[in-house]
Amino acid sequence: MPVSFPNEQFTKDIQSDIAEPMNKFRLIAAMYGFVGVVLGAFGAHSLKPLLVENDHLGAWETATLYLFVHVLAILILPSVESKETSISLKIIGWSWIFGVFLFSGSLYVLALTDISKLGMITPIGGVGFLVGWGALIYSIIQTNQSGS
Repeated sequence: MPVSFPNEQFTKDIQSDIAEPMNKFRLIAAMYGFVGVVLGAFGAHSLKPLLVENDHLGAWETATLYLFVHVLAILILPSVESKETSISLKIIGWSWIFGVFLFSGSLYVLALTDISKLGMITPIGGVGFLVGWGALIYSIIQTNQSGS
């Protein structure tokens, strides 16, 4: 049974509540993508001798891979249908953004500085990724159950 809203303004308010964070997510994903290309290129060329010397080329490559996987995920996030779209998509998006910042960011800094204690921050970013993916799974299950 289709859902009907009491008035047009209510519908516009809901759409605005969803569109605003999605626009922020797209902008942040685009900035992350730009930075990822720059850092990936520097890691493959100018910084490669330092990264090899520090034995952190793998960390740099992992940081770049996870950055781009989540850039793409954030960019397609608005296409996800969710029963509780506004709340679920905000949790997913911010969790991934937080995850990229901590996970990839800590690996980049670790690779450049060889400060091994930065490796303790990386799993916190990983938890951000997992919260986002878990929220996406929950959102999909809820949507499928409400559609049955």
